[in-house]
Amino acid sequence: MKKSSNNKNIGQVGEDLACNFLIKKRYKILCRNYRLKFDEIDIVAKSFNGILVFVEVKTLKSGEIKDLIPEDNLTKNKLKKISRACRLFVGFHKELIDDNRGWRLDLIAVTLGEEDDNIISHYENINT
Repeated sequence: MKKSSNNKNIGQVGEDLACNFLIKKRYKILCRNYRLKFDEIDIVAKSFNGILVFVEVKTLKSGEIKDLIPEDNLTKNKLKKISRACRLFVGFHKELIDDNRGWRLDLIAVTLGEEDDNIISHYENINT
């Protein structure tokens, strides 16, 4: 039980860092932790050029698990579920889509280091 709570805290810290990272890149955060039945979208944002962007955030503490990076936690099954949630979101919120730009799914991987020495990697358009 304690480990699950700790993982939630680590995930929350990673999402907070990801939001700050996106805001610095001139993204507008529309919502966080958007739930659709069994699926969840970590971050829904608009990029500086008007593209609707769904962001999956994966976070690990540095050295927590040897030879594992946050990106390793995005499985095919998880990607399929997130993509389904994104398509449903788009269906419910057509007003947020620019027909010329569409939408995309990004991954932000956060490695939490010691004393705020964090590594943030942003992978754009992972759903193609």
